[in-house]
Amino acid sequence: AACGGTAAVWTPRRCTSSAAASKVVKTLASEIKHEEEQYEQAKEIRKFLSNTEFKLVEKDGDVNVMLERECGDKVARIEWQLASPFDPDADADGEEGGYTQEATDFCITVESKTSGAGASFYCSTQTGEDHRYVIGNVKTFTTAEERESATAYNGPEFEDIDEKLQEAFDEYLAEVGMNNEVCDFIDAVALDKEQREYIHWLKLSKAFLES
Repeated sequence: AACGGTAAVWTPRRCTSSAAASKVVKTLASEIKHEEEQYEQAKEIRKFLSNTEFKLVEKDGDVNVMLERECGDKVARIEWQLASPFDPDADADGEEGGYTQEATDFCITVESKTSGAGASFYCSTQTGEDHRYVIGNVKTFTTAEERESATAYNGPEFEDIDEKLQEAFDEYLAEVGMNNEVCDFIDAVALDKEQREYIHWLKLSKAFLES
């Protein structure tokens, strides 16, 4: 049997509120102004780009960043993503602001222009003056499809292979162009990219709510 009484009818409010949207737009405009006034590109970025054979490849709205250069019959690519500068654990240690420089994961791929075969070195930056990055794995592939395969063997742990082979790989990457300056650039761009994407997001949000 049906329940007695009259069911209340819920009437939704208008989908958008001009007053609410205007408030958000005003707040976004203030945040954009603040961020643009505070933003300054790190000097390491400008210095590196003015004196390198690598070409920086990126686009607005994409978290990925890449350095690319030609090495004879091969192409070398260094790829990484933006990184948040906020450390949620920093306040617990009494640090003000909560901003820190974390290690940045990146991948160096050297690939033949003709065959598509190559090797990918999965790495992370680290603090220190002697060697600014560590290698986790070295993956080799014979085709682009194999390179992108999620089930392909990613190679052994780098620290488990023979020390002479480790040294040889280090020397090989140095010839490709990997050095401490590149690591400084990777870390700097990871944070810079995040700041620029945040400003880009603020502007897109403001434009949408104003439309």
